[in-house]
Amino acid sequence: MRHLPPTIALLLAPLGVGAAQAPTVYTRADTLRGSYTTPGRAWWDVTFYDLHVAVSPADSSIRGWNGISYRVLRPGREMQIDLMTPLEVDSMVQDGRRLTFRRDSNAFFTTPAAPQRTGAVKTITVYYHGQPRIAKRPPWSGGFTWGADSLGRTWVVTTDQGVGASIWWPNKDTQADEPDSQRVALTVPDSLLDISNGRLRRVTPNADGTTTYEWFVVNPINNYAIAVATGNYAHFGDVYHGERGDLTLDFWPLDYHLDAARRQFPQAKSMLQCFEHWFGPYPWYEDGYKLIEVSNNGMEHQSAVAYGNRYANGYQGRDASGTGLGMKWDFIIVHESAHEWFGNNITTKDLADMWVHESFANYAEGLYTECLFGKQAGADYVIGTRRGIRNDRPIVPAHGVNAQGSGDMYPKGGNMLHTIRQIVGDDEKWRGILRGLNSTFWHQTVTGDQIESYISQHAGVDLSKVFQQYLETTQIPALEYRIDGTTLSYRWADVVPGFDMPVKVALADTGMAVLRPTESWQTATLTLANPRDFKVDPNYYVIPREVAATGAR
Repeated sequence: MRHLPPTIALLLAPLGVGAAQAPTVYTRADTLRGSYTTPGRAWWDVTFYDLHVAVSPADSSIRGWNGISYRVLRPGREMQIDLMTPLEVDSMVQDGRRLTFRRDSNAFFTTPAAPQRTGAVKTITVYYHGQPRIAKRPPWSGGFTWGADSLGRTWVVTTDQGVGASIWWPNKDTQADEPDSQRVALTVPDSLLDISNGRLRRVTPNADGTTTYEWFVVNPINNYAIAVATGNYAHFGDVYHGERGDLTLDFWPLDYHLDAARRQFPQAKSMLQCFEHWFGPYPWYEDGYKLIEVSNNGMEHQSAVAYGNRYANGYQGRDASGTGLGMKWDFIIVHESAHEWFGNNITTKDLADMWVHESFANYAEGLYTECLFGKQAGADYVIGTRRGIRNDRPIVPAHGVNAQGSGDMYPKGGNMLHTIRQIVGDDEKWRGILRGLNSTFWHQTVTGDQIESYISQHAGVDLSKVFQQYLETTQIPALEYRIDGTTLSYRWADVVPGFDMPVKVALADTGMAVLRPTESWQTATLTLANPRDFKVDPNYYVIPREVAATGAR
């Protein structure tokens, strides 16, 4: 799940190209937040976050500190550490010395007192406090949700993807730099449990009526995946026997939803089996797999997937595809868990490339449907999600300014991948590409270009124009054609220059044949008993458009 609503929220949006929009004006604050090559970020690499936060539901405040350990990549002076208003930094300390700092929007800048020699590993500790922003419409707006369960008991959760983790804790707030591991020590009132990422190492009762829960993640983790889930939870567990051995499954529903969770959460096993088949091993065996009930729809918090789908199939009672297939499994368990591979294992450096997260997670919904009900059902599901496509603006926006493209990155991106599967034309080869992505970029941050290049290289087809068409424009390729007796004339229209994607069509009654259209008219012979039975394989996300004979040149 991401900063924009998922496919299901777009079901009633009209098809077609949206109205032209005025160019977005970006500010210095956008660059400070969105660029990972600014002078205050480029010279150091995070190795470890030691996060300690006390959560006070009584006054909706937090107080704590984060020890930021980093490796010096090259000599640098000022260091940028991000923390959003209205939170305040109390002090910064390194090597026992208090550092001076200044604020610029949501970024703080400090100059370490000691020389920062290349290769050295240093730590700076940031102490802070305040009342963090409240999430207005979680999970699509970031911040804290200071809520209550149906019995009126305190229930506190966080969401911050897109807006940034610095909405509640100080860090190097870019997806491009992940710590190698992280501690998450959260202190909450004694009446509450806190569930977070990784494994619970220690529970410490405090004299002031609070308890500290220390969780530890031994793998690299993106900062927006770190989450608070504090409430009256129950627990049960299971074990999945997977590709890398036994994976512990821990389920954390609210206590009065324990029976419902026991009925619903076992879907996680079939999901893991399906996605390990298609994508490779679950990436976090050491940290386990958790489902945690939250008060919003859900989010892909690494090894601690947030769940808010009311213990029912579909997505909030609906089916994104309109086929009925989406009502046969739990959307949040499937979609958010797919992000463990695409989003958490493979994380984009820049928010502008979030299609890598969302397009693959959307496509994974179809693969799960295929795992359960067969290849045709999976295809029907993917094709059905096209009704949620708006073509309002490009999927990939400007880089370096924390900009996110159209919500079409969900269904349109998923249909782009389904189309590429048809171009590859070999399901085992396609499966090898999906698994190869996760092994080649295992626990790494990437650019969208890297993913595109890998797929093209291993497909043996230059797909650059395909990616450009679907990700950077709002037009869907139109296969224009006319039929004159047994002669079919055809070409691509509404495409980027040089677009040359092959497509399967019905030229004969015996099955589909591959055409290789360009922007110039070509011809082929129809041997259909009825030439009007000509059609384009619906697995390709294209628009068949019959034109008058005068359209040929």
